[in-house]
Amino acid sequence: MKKSRILGIAVGATLAMGLSASAFATDGYQLIGIGQYAVGMAGAVVAAPDDPLSAAMSNPAGLALMTPQAAFSAEIFNPVRKTNLGFGEIGSHSNVYGVPAIGWVAPAFAKNWVFGGGVYGTSGLGVNYLQNLGPAGYAQAYSSITFMQMAPSVAWKANDRLSVGASLNIAAEQGSFQQTFSQNAPVVVGVGPNGPITQMMPQQGGLNLATPSWAYGVGATLGVLYKVNHMVTLGATYKSPILFTPMTWQAGLQNQVSPATGNGVIGAPGQYSGHLNYPQQIALGLAIRPIRQWLVSIEGQWINWHNTMNNFTIFGPWTAYQGGAAVGGLSSIALPMHWSNQWVANFGTQYDVNNWLQVRAGYTWGSNPISNNTIASNLIFPAIVQNAITFGATQKLGMGWKLTEAYMHEFSNTNTGPAGSSPFGGPMPASATMYENSYGIQVGYDF
Repeated sequence: MKKSRILGIAVGATLAMGLSASAFATDGYQLIGIGQYAVGMAGAVVAAPDDPLSAAMSNPAGLALMTPQAAFSAEIFNPVRKTNLGFGEIGSHSNVYGVPAIGWVAPAFAKNWVFGGGVYGTSGLGVNYLQNLGPAGYAQAYSSITFMQMAPSVAWKANDRLSVGASLNIAAEQGSFQQTFSQNAPVVVGVGPNGPITQMMPQQGGLNLATPSWAYGVGATLGVLYKVNHMVTLGATYKSPILFTPMTWQAGLQNQVSPATGNGVIGAPGQYSGHLNYPQQIALGLAIRPIRQWLVSIEGQWINWHNTMNNFTIFGPWTAYQGGAAVGGLSSIALPMHWSNQWVANFGTQYDVNNWLQVRAGYTWGSNPISNNTIASNLIFPAIVQNAITFGATQKLGMGWKLTEAYMHEFSNTNTGPAGSSPFGGPMPASATMYENSYGIQVGYDF
């Protein structure tokens, strides 16, 4: 069993996150939108924010165009994941998560200035796998990461055409993961004249950082809206990386030595830590109203996953082994993830049926940041879905109240590794399959 494969599959668990930068795997592991208006528009709201949630999250400049209001959203997120560690396909036992969010906007300290923002919390996208390795034993994989973000924002309406805004992204994440195995395997018990002497013995090992750990981070979002004329609006947003303090775990023995070769690393009982930052991204949008009642919004995004998800480094009391013998201490090990940067295209449309009803629909596509060649290192975090459709509606109930609903379906996608990619030497290649549904409702009130 190769060390890189054991470690690669283990670290995937640390990355199962719910996000506004979110841990749910839609665009990588980012939700396509926060709030049910944004979901119904398939995330295409950079040039067309319509409520405090879509503005604070996607383009804070939109807050400058809004009357004082508040919104609360509750979403049920249903990602279905399956994996094959080389011994047959299995499913995760955790498939339902809650995504709450609240946003607001109010007048600020001067004319044409507003203050707003939002707080977004998710339960996180984790997995819970138990894989039978046949007579050799079994592997257990568990992961859970919670992500929460607060985004206090200010916006300024410079004139009838131009608005600008900024958000301070204050975030917290909690992570825990475990990928352990128990199997009968040949173990190096000595060295003879013809090389290592092996004997079949029960072995246990893997990476076990199951105690939840909190980390805290900060970043910023800058946004601009420009109204070209009564039909066309342009929008742009830059989100800086969110830089987190390290997650730390007090953990026991971490055995990553191959029983067949005696090569790998062992971590002594003690403290382990690792950073999981969130990537910078750029979004450009175009909103068009062919007629007053009809809105069409198009958006393109670039997400810099490669800078944060190329490797995950775990610091701790590691010792390297060669042929069953210790060869030196290590302060850290780098677990390869090898994510690519992602391009995302969002399309959304809305039609005002009458004075109290709006209907909307959308489509989003994102390039897959995980390739077939690297899926074996990402099986516990299969952020591989690419195509989604969405539907939504808003009813204006009177006296300032409005109700918004949305549904999203992300179509199934499968990544299959090359022959021999099973992390436990199974006869089948490693693979991951994922599809998603979400159902949400949002209550808004105009003051």
